[in-house]
Amino acid sequence: MRVLHVTQPTVAGVPVVVRGLARDQQEHGWDVAVASPADGDLPGWLADLGVPHLAWRASRDPGVTVPSEVLRLRRLVREVDPDVVHLHSAKAGLAGRLALRGARPTVFQPHAWSFEAAQGPVARLARLWERSGTQWTHLLVCVSEDERRRGEDVGIRARTVVLPNGIDLERYRSTGAAERVTARRALGLEDRPTVVCIGRLAQQKGQDVLLESLPAVRSRVPDVQVVLVGDGPDADALRSRAGEDVRFVGAQPDVRPWLTAADVVALPSRWEAGLSLVAMEAMALGRSVVSTDVAGARDGLAGAGAVVPREDAAALASALTTRLEDPGLAESEGRAGRVAVESAHDLAVTSRRVREAYETVLAGGLPGAGRGPRRP
Repeated sequence: MRVLHVTQPTVAGVPVVVRGLARDQQEHGWDVAVASPADGDLPGWLADLGVPHLAWRASRDPGVTVPSEVLRLRRLVREVDPDVVHLHSAKAGLAGRLALRGARPTVFQPHAWSFEAAQGPVARLARLWERSGTQWTHLLVCVSEDERRRGEDVGIRARTVVLPNGIDLERYRSTGAAERVTARRALGLEDRPTVVCIGRLAQQKGQDVLLESLPAVRSRVPDVQVVLVGDGPDADALRSRAGEDVRFVGAQPDVRPWLTAADVVALPSRWEAGLSLVAMEAMALGRSVVSTDVAGARDGLAGAGAVVPREDAAALASALTTRLEDPGLAESEGRAGRVAVESAHDLAVTSRRVREAYETVLAGGLPGAGRGPRRP
């Protein structure tokens, strides 16, 4: 099978998913290529795998660049001539479905709905587009039942499979207290209570709420240190309000050492599609997680930490402090997290199910599917 993956994000979670699927499909003898912008982490990862990368110039947001992005993507599709096109995230879902218009089997994976990142008229337009875009979607892939329901609640009706994200459990092995100390030493961190937050420094990820919670955390754990891993448009604003005990380390090619160094991993997001990759990675490494009540968090954490209301700094502070003051509780939650990811978030299982979904589409098992015309 020949597959083309398309993504606009090239850093953080979405490209990690793309890399995992591309690697699995290549290992199963499929002809795989990925179209994305030429910046970020993804092109280098693909080069290491020997997966062809096609430069697709695309901005993150919708706007006047969309027509040219559609035309460029249409040319790339003709060049690759894929059996299946898998569109990842909102911009690829927009440009890809406008370029293909159902002429080839099209899989769309939102990785969080576009309308959840908008307000007012923009959100209404996003909902209208997502409902319309289903006419050119042979299969919708949601990473959680919450994401599927949120789409249905605004009228998105498409053949859907729910496939939770997975991680490589061989790469993320459970670690304990000794590895925590070693990781802190290697990263230049002091050996004291540590909260780690990993994610793009942007409104979605809620690092501002974490900073707002810190005075209450410090009142009970005065020697706490906080590490923010990632970069993004809010970096300067966050730095301007952070204290000396907050360390900004930028985007990191491998987050495992930073997660290993943590007593607790904070995920203060305002929205997600499902249990985040960072949450799964932290759980696989045996770390307690405190997450806001975003899609998939309550079911996904499965005893691996706490879920608090979104944008509630006081609740976030209380949950973090409880675990910093009681290392035994955090260790117990870390062990529960490892069990949970082993049972529900194995990348090998998720990748197999994605391959099976493609084959079902090509076999005509879903309405509107089939090889169809060879030109988009």
